[in-house]
Amino acid sequence: MTMFCYQCQEAAGGKGCTKVGMCGKTADLAALQDLMIYALKGISALGVKADEAEITIPGLDRLLVDGLFMTITNANFDKERFIEKIKEALKTRDQLKAKLMEKGIELGDLADASTFTVNSRDEIEYKATSEKVGVLATENEDIRSLRELITYGLKGMAAYAEHAMNLGYEDKEIFKFMRKALAATLDDSLSADDLIALTMETGKYGVDVMALLDKANTSTYGNPEITEVNIGVRNNPAILVSGHDLKDFEELLEQTKGTGVDVYTHGEMLPANYYPTFKKYDHFVGNYGNAWWKQKEEFEKFNGVILFTTNCIVPPSPSYADRVYTTGATGYPGFKHIPDRVDGKPKDFSELIEHAKRLPAPTEIETGKIVGGFAHAQVFKLADKIVEAVKSGAIKKFFVMAGCDGRQSKRNYYTDFAKALPKDTVILTAGCAKYKYNKLNLGDINGIPRVLDAGQCNDSYSLAVIALKLKEIFELNDINELPIAYNIAWYEQKAVIVLLALLYLGVKNIHLGPTLPAFLSPNVAKVLVDTFGIGTISNVEDDIAMFMGDLAEA
Repeated sequence: MTMFCYQCQEAAGGKGCTKVGMCGKTADLAALQDLMIYALKGISALGVKADEAEITIPGLDRLLVDGLFMTITNANFDKERFIEKIKEALKTRDQLKAKLMEKGIELGDLADASTFTVNSRDEIEYKATSEKVGVLATENEDIRSLRELITYGLKGMAAYAEHAMNLGYEDKEIFKFMRKALAATLDDSLSADDLIALTMETGKYGVDVMALLDKANTSTYGNPEITEVNIGVRNNPAILVSGHDLKDFEELLEQTKGTGVDVYTHGEMLPANYYPTFKKYDHFVGNYGNAWWKQKEEFEKFNGVILFTTNCIVPPSPSYADRVYTTGATGYPGFKHIPDRVDGKPKDFSELIEHAKRLPAPTEIETGKIVGGFAHAQVFKLADKIVEAVKSGAIKKFFVMAGCDGRQSKRNYYTDFAKALPKDTVILTAGCAKYKYNKLNLGDINGIPRVLDAGQCNDSYSLAVIALKLKEIFELNDINELPIAYNIAWYEQKAVIVLLALLYLGVKNIHLGPTLPAFLSPNVAKVLVDTFGIGTISNVEDDIAMFMGDLAEA
């Protein structure tokens, strides 16, 4: 075993990657990612003391969210970036330690994560392979499982917090909790019950961070509107923007005005098409392609420049690697990286814009339009229509099919499931899972489309808000009394925080697929099953019969 990682759904054999990641990361990169998290835990143990004493260190919050975000599956494959970020983390840690000592605060017995020193690149790489650093350093399987569940939730939380920060929205209580939770994963005195309670608290702050990002996005760009999105192309050179960060997208649109370069969204950036602010740009054409895992064939045909603002990166083919750029938490060896903002000034995208001008227009791979923009504000406008459809029996059930898409053939289940659903059901979706069915012609119910796309994975918050609003409208005591079933596909750590947020809100009987997470030990999985009714998928026919229950016979 040269590495161990089981944070994503593709964990080898359903147990863990031990030689090379299914995502493409190497063992040495995996070790550096482990050390990044280890260093952040050490900083957080000191940060908790600083928070209690109301001591602040400039840049600490940003370091925390950046460091966590970089380790999300498919976000960053660049060893050099990790080495530099680890150096930055240790410098910040030592500044924090010195400030605490200066204020006379007792540090006590600190864990190795708060004290280790490395003075060279070789020492960093050697430390990264230490038995103290990786996932398996926690010997007790159940404690390890809960620590990792919390850590992966924090990684997802960090992604959403960073997008909000980029728009000028922050909640210091979220950062304080993240430090508290990371520090707790070093505390051997905590029992499994303590960590289960902390897991639920992670879900609470998951709701908070998604609400914060929703406020940041809608306050800045307006509430998403029902939109027909073009999936064809024009005959101009172009830039394809992948990922999630709307601030990056806005700055690129501004800088490409009048240049003759078109801009398209890809993957999780599709919902940018729904925001009113972005519709004023006449060189913003629409969406190109599908979910992240098809990017090799689609990037080849796009012909133009590709910009990753966040995950998910697939190791590229040489034929297009020289026209891919990264920014923010993302990185890949050989890709040019657009630096972060300095003193609040926009990022400089001039190099990739000039690059795009020299390249051919995209090759058309499909034509037509897809409809989206059904975030909570838009759905509330349709509330009377939806309530009437439910009361009349025109809509028998809603199916939340949010989450992630992926390359495994077993994920075709979700396409087949959507096709097989009774015609009196409606799909509520968010995240890239929608690409399994958002181009199907599933029709509508009294003018209500049978696929309501709320947006990105973080917009799963909208689905929760919609459910809570329906609970209020129908005067129900329990959110689980609603005619809503949850059949969610997951892939990486942002899906983990969405799951924990839903559990915190009291949602039960969620089904996850195509498999349950490998990082859930049998005992922890049993707790989730017994307490929340967590289940997995089987086959389309049996699952629809199970979800529909008595309605299937009506």
